[in-house]
Amino acid sequence: MQLDLNLLTVLDALLEEGSVAGAAQRLRLSSPAVSRNLGRLRRLTGDDILVRTGRTMTPTPYALAVREQVGELLRQTREVLAPSRELDLAGLDRVFTLQCHDALATALAPPLLAGVAGSAPGVRLRFLPEAAVDTDELRHGRVDLEIGADVPALPEIRHETAGHDRFVVVLRRDHPYADRLDLPAYAAQPHVLISRRGRLTDPVDHLLESHGLRRRVLAAVGTTATAAHLIARGLAVATVPELTWRPLIEAFDLVTAPLPIPLPSPPINCAWHQRYDTDPAHVWLRDQVRAAVTEVVRQS
Repeated sequence: MQLDLNLLTVLDALLEEGSVAGAAQRLRLSSPAVSRNLGRLRRLTGDDILVRTGRTMTPTPYALAVREQVGELLRQTREVLAPSRELDLAGLDRVFTLQCHDALATALAPPLLAGVAGSAPGVRLRFLPEAAVDTDELRHGRVDLEIGADVPALPEIRHETAGHDRFVVVLRRDHPYADRLDLPAYAAQPHVLISRRGRLTDPVDHLLESHGLRRRVLAAVGTTATAAHLIARGLAVATVPELTWRPLIEAFDLVTAPLPIPLPSPPINCAWHQRYDTDPAHVWLRDQVRAAVTEVVRQS
């Protein structure tokens, strides 16, 4: 059976107005058009809907029985087809899963949680570390938002740049080259890389090669905390994004030096699946992340 939802609108008007002329005026249709729809309703339901009693029309027992149900169906239809975009933050009860590098989570979590807790106390955040390989977590809905420097390749994954970081060299406070790190000295130091895939090279190596230099990579580690610990306990250095590393620099009493070779400022990108484009709660979450990034950048 093919149902025409417009018939519900006509039926509701007929039951409310009690006449074809009244329903036509309410719907801004002609009386013949409403009469045709009444005929369709009668054939569909097997009921007269309205019957003439003198100069007026009287609803049948069936019509009286379904009047409230018809009104409720129309209300539900309007909610489905024209959903409200108003968000009740005080009553929002939802868990959002964010996936990002551990340094980024360390830097963003305090301002992000403060903003979320202050406006939506029923919202909880789950921070997951970056996976060692690319995954489809966004596509399958297991992650709501990925935050990092990568730009998604899939067309259904949306993204925006919330801010930019800057690369610096991080060393222990009493490192012999803490205040005189030129390019040859930088290349001569033992280096620690942070790589979720365990890579022992990165774009810095290609830049050094263009200057006729090579560096010695001491180790590749999977977390920034491990890297910071190695740097604090030895002579190794690391090239890191300063803003997101700031909490670790303070916690391990490290210092930074300008990077003696130009590297583009790494973006802080937020990526999500397109099905959340207009979801009010997800839009609000992205606003909160953007505000947290802005605060981290402002503190630099």
